[in-house]
Amino acid sequence: MIEVFGDLGLRRFPGDTCWREYKRSANHTIMNNIKSASRRGVKKPGRGVGSTSTNVTQDRMGDGVQNETVFYSKAENYWREVEPTVDGMLGGYGKISNIDIDGSKKFLQKFLGQGEGKTGNGCALDCGAGIGRITKRLLLPLFSTVDLVDVTQEFLDQAKVYLGDESKRVENYFCLGLQDFIPQDRRYDVIWIQWVIGHLTDDHLVEFLRRCRGGLRPEGLIVIKDNVAYEGVIPDDVDSSVCRELALVKSLVTRAGLTIVCEEQQMNFPDEIYQVHQLALR
Repeated sequence: MIEVFGDLGLRRFPGDTCWREYKRSANHTIMNNIKSASRRGVKKPGRGVGSTSTNVTQDRMGDGVQNETVFYSKAENYWREVEPTVDGMLGGYGKISNIDIDGSKKFLQKFLGQGEGKTGNGCALDCGAGIGRITKRLLLPLFSTVDLVDVTQEFLDQAKVYLGDESKRVENYFCLGLQDFIPQDRRYDVIWIQWVIGHLTDDHLVEFLRRCRGGLRPEGLIVIKDNVAYEGVIPDDVDSSVCRELALVKSLVTRAGLTIVCEEQQMNFPDEIYQVHQLALR
């Protein structure tokens, strides 16, 4: 039996989240799909969440998080069990990778180029990079060098293989959670954060975005691409993440001292996953 809250877009991710407005079912097949749904992918209809789950922001996240250590360690343990493949990164939805990359490229290219206000193409940071799906298909074709940060060492090790000869243009592989990551000052033209903000508490997300702001070069850009809920906050106890409504994401961006300069919904994803939105920030 599945209890549906709404239509949300990819993976909690998917779970790099946007990540579905559904939760786990007792059905074994669906449970396996949910387990593989990741912050870099998408989430299928999954187990039902009680009616109070749409208002858990203060109970589970931000200042009201009951146990941050458990929240983060459960997510790390979850990702250690995920297969280091594109399908694994996208929770079994590897087929949507091309659509995702095409949408991201069209969105990002609006800001790149020469001239006043344009973003440079020197160095990009891939946050929650996994095996480097976004680095390989989106960032390396557009930037001279890329850094990857992910909490799972196995994914970063596989990225060096997955990226092939292009891995020589990856300067750094950082293995740690974003709640602990500090970007180098004024290093990045673009910081790409996809399907991973649900793994941060509200306060840690705000703090991380503030640090990212300090890591931008002049005219640099932060992009968040993630699942959004129709209302409230939807927790996922399987991968230890949440999916926030768009208004809440925007409020956290504002708290971080950033401005949304462009917003778009990713189109042409399967109907059964969460809506996914892209936000360009400065």
